[in-house]
Amino acid sequence: MRKPIKILDWFIIRKFLGTYVFAIILILAITVMFDVNEKLDAFMKAPFKATIFDYFVNFLPYFANQFSPLFTFIAVIFFTSKLAGNSEIIAMLSTGMSFRRLTRPYLISATVIAIATFVLSAYVIPPANVKRIDFTNTYVKNKRVDYGTNIMMQTAPGEIAFFQRYDNITKTGYKFSLERFEDKKLVSRLTAQSIKYDTAYNWRVIDYVIRDFAGNRELIKKGSSLDTIIPIQPRDFLIAKNDQETLTSPELKEYINRQKERGVANIKSFEIELERRYAMTAAAFILTIIGLSLSSRKVRGGMGVNLGIGLVLAFSYLLFMTVTSSFAVSGLTSPRVAMWIPNIIYTIIAIILYRKASQ
Repeated sequence: MRKPIKILDWFIIRKFLGTYVFAIILILAITVMFDVNEKLDAFMKAPFKATIFDYFVNFLPYFANQFSPLFTFIAVIFFTSKLAGNSEIIAMLSTGMSFRRLTRPYLISATVIAIATFVLSAYVIPPANVKRIDFTNTYVKNKRVDYGTNIMMQTAPGEIAFFQRYDNITKTGYKFSLERFEDKKLVSRLTAQSIKYDTAYNWRVIDYVIRDFAGNRELIKKGSSLDTIIPIQPRDFLIAKNDQETLTSPELKEYINRQKERGVANIKSFEIELERRYAMTAAAFILTIIGLSLSSRKVRGGMGVNLGIGLVLAFSYLLFMTVTSSFAVSGLTSPRVAMWIPNIIYTIIAIILYRKASQ
């Protein structure tokens, strides 16, 4: 039978989550000041409504979620050190409560943060990032990829598409060809002077020639315009920095699988982003255990020592995750291994510290 959550549990949960939210608000306030100072010229050019609702309303949740492990760690260290400094933890343990039982409300709080972090990163923030990134591209620095040359990719098994040049502003490609193979033999070839993208895989080829090969025979069909369905979109071959942040997790999985089938190699950033979302969710539990283990004992120097050690560990975790992601980009490891290396190492640290603190 499950034990109900007691008053003491609610007390710790409220302290944990309250401190977590307070830390987020405090750091976000500081971040906004620095961001305004850095992008002041851009904000002066942009409409006030767009600055508030397209940028800041979407930037603040994004930033908070990116550094959620840091906020979690700070929250645990801060309020647990305060409890330990007031001898409240000693009083709890002296009543016969085990350290394992004390961990329970911390894990409940970490579960709430982990669920919120995952839902935000997987489903809520990506659509918001579309507006935020569009704002920065328009008023701060344009990082869109609007042009491509000599683009070749597999659209379906046995079908190869080629664009000599593609302009995403006009949604038009030039010197286009689509070749279909069966048993490594060319059976059909479509060429067009230009091709225009509509929506949902709908394309219009202009000044086209279709050649169908049947043995020694060649059937030729020409025309000025033809609507056709080709299972590719501009975002499949015009990949800009941070595009992966605009896709929800189901969309990311679909995009990665589709690009792998087409033989596209430039999808490491998308795979890393997908694995990072899961790894960051697990980090809430790992850093909670480390924070509790470090700050549950009263130490000489008080909260400052615990907070200093905690910040070093938290920042080293984020730095370590950034470093290991470069391993995946360079091909040294898979994105999954790269993103989970920090969690594995810090899980070992958490186990050692937890055992030491519980003795």
